[in-house]
Amino acid sequence: MLRTFFDNKYFFLKDFLQQKSKHLNTTPIDNLLYTQIIFIFTTNFTHKKNNLRLWVGKKMVLEIENISPHCPECSGIVQSFIERGETVCKSCGLIINERDLDISHSGIRAYTKQEKDRKESTGCPMSILMPDIGLSTVIDRTKIKNPDLRRAAKWNTHMSWEKRNMLIAITELKRIGSNLNFPERVKKAAVKLYKEVFKRKLLRGRSINGMVAACSYFVCKEEKIPITLQEILEEASINANIVKKCYKILVRELNLKSPNIDPISLIPRYCADLSLSIEIEKEAIKLLQNFIIKTSICGKDPKGLCAGAIYLVSKLKNRRISQKEISQIIGVTEVTLRSRYKELLKGINFNFN
Repeated sequence: MLRTFFDNKYFFLKDFLQQKSKHLNTTPIDNLLYTQIIFIFTTNFTHKKNNLRLWVGKKMVLEIENISPHCPECSGIVQSFIERGETVCKSCGLIINERDLDISHSGIRAYTKQEKDRKESTGCPMSILMPDIGLSTVIDRTKIKNPDLRRAAKWNTHMSWEKRNMLIAITELKRIGSNLNFPERVKKAAVKLYKEVFKRKLLRGRSINGMVAACSYFVCKEEKIPITLQEILEEASINANIVKKCYKILVRELNLKSPNIDPISLIPRYCADLSLSIEIEKEAIKLLQNFIIKTSICGKDPKGLCAGAIYLVSKLKNRRISQKEISQIIGVTEVTLRSRYKELLKGINFNFN
């Protein structure tokens, strides 16, 4: 049996590898390979705080905790309770280790119903999209007969203002996100941004729904999601001035750089809503790209630029579509559409050769 002298004790590496192979479902061949690797690099072992470490060059590939089978106080027999994650001495009751990780379900493939039942773990996964990250505990009061315990369980249901605030905000964010088809990364980033606002105590005297809408709009701009402020306002059912004030406070107090919406990213969506061909969509994108290179679009509504480009390309391609129809679908006035149409028309070079 391969043994390495460590801290005046013999540490049996082969036994450790055999135990590890049971958890990881490795074959004896793999176990033999582990043993060979240990044998090759025995000279590269170091120790720190009763741990055994295996180094390959400058990279640590294995760290083994030196767990003694005897109690450090009375030298009694030690027993491990996997369900509680504790290692306890049978003689004196000393808890040697606690909160150990249960790796019995990790890396196990399930093919039959019995294996699936054995692999199952209790509880839902943690998620930032839940007010308590999925770690709360609910006490069932129906089976409690002691009045003092029932009173304690009732008090346990009371929520603090912080939890209530996060519950309202995350519920509203998930509702807006589901209606506008936000990607999962946008929802999580918006929740993180809202929590940062809550920590800075910027919500005093301000609307929770307004700040949620502002966080959603900022993250959509940052992630280049083709969703405008008008669409978020329609789903949030809140005054636009409140959301704009919250957005300004969000950018100013958190020292954020407000990104601009790229009008080119909005064109595929609007062309699909107007039932236009892919040829018109490509030409409108090229037209806007050339216009952005030559002209500054600072202060101009991206939706107006999209409306003007789509209308101009539709006329050039002999596609009959009215200004009223485009303005209603995109959400701009006909005056804005005509103004952007004239600006784009000036930048076009017609070649009659």
